[in-house]
Amino acid sequence: MKRREFLAVTATAAPLATGILAEAAAAEEGGKPAPLLKCDRIKETARGGMRYRQFGKTAEEVSLVGLGGHHIGRQKDEKDSIKIIRSAIDAGINFMDNCWDYHDGGSEIRMGKALRDGYRKKVFLMTKIDGRTRESAAKQLEQSLSRLQTDVIDLLQLHEIVRLEDPDRVFADGGAMEAVKAAKKAGKVRYIGFTGHKDPLVHLRMLEVARQHDFHFDAVQLPLNVMDAHFRSFAHRVVPVLVKEQTAVLGMKSMGDGAILKSKTVTPTECLHYAMNLPTATVITGIDSLKILKQAVDAVKSFRPMTDKQLADLLAKTAEAAARGKFERFKTTNGFDGTALHPAWLGAPDKGPD
Repeated sequence: MKRREFLAVTATAAPLATGILAEAAAAEEGGKPAPLLKCDRIKETARGGMRYRQFGKTAEEVSLVGLGGHHIGRQKDEKDSIKIIRSAIDAGINFMDNCWDYHDGGSEIRMGKALRDGYRKKVFLMTKIDGRTRESAAKQLEQSLSRLQTDVIDLLQLHEIVRLEDPDRVFADGGAMEAVKAAKKAGKVRYIGFTGHKDPLVHLRMLEVARQHDFHFDAVQLPLNVMDAHFRSFAHRVVPVLVKEQTAVLGMKSMGDGAILKSKTVTPTECLHYAMNLPTATVITGIDSLKILKQAVDAVKSFRPMTDKQLADLLAKTAEAAARGKFERFKTTNGFDGTALHPAWLGAPDKGPD
């Protein structure tokens, strides 16, 4: 069964007949993917050499590029990490990405130190948790707050929603969403989102299950790159739904941690510009040196919305390389799934009925 047929069959199931999966199937009627939306769908302002875009339907503004959390834990000396983080903030980058599991908490610890001395108030701080149960999610959140040296996280995201059963576990009785909602009510969390990198169908299911529970995510993080446009495309299938629902689009893996550059089809700046050309609130990119920081900031300054021809020409260069997901192995293997390699991070599974 082809993917569009699977979408159509799934979407016609009675409980989902008017839901998100049905909308996605309709968008692909006739086998044609939904068109790529552009950055003219999102409000943007410029200040001090940086561009800022509206965060979903809120009044928040986040920098067009965000600082990736995993890469700031890779330096041998934490002083170098702190320098990168503060230099990024000084350059106008206010979106800080992180995760409970990055470098066994090392990335959060380093970011917490970097955000001292008045830097915390200058940023929109995001981190992610892996727990699928109320208990594991609550524990991980408290650890993240401690490491980041903050009383409140601006955006807390449920990390690695990569399996079709993940949405059901998150929203189940005793699931992670109970802990996240409680944290928001307590003032420890301002906004709630989720991330994933495996398949658009999983994202669509997460959105559908959320809708069934009368819940609206403030943000969703997903791979958006020049290869994705051709293979299991989040840009074609998920972004239109997020824009319609006024959910902030957070782009990641614009270069696939360097893998896409190995295709020899595009430059780093082209990768960033493609993701910026979509209705992304921010493009989260790995920055492990001051040189790469300058590359990201320069890409913001040089970005101009692409014409249809410019976009078509760029995607034509990557079509053959992207065809089977060779350079997006985070979609086709579990080698990038931290929660697959460390299932204990998810929390103890439900035992089910006796």
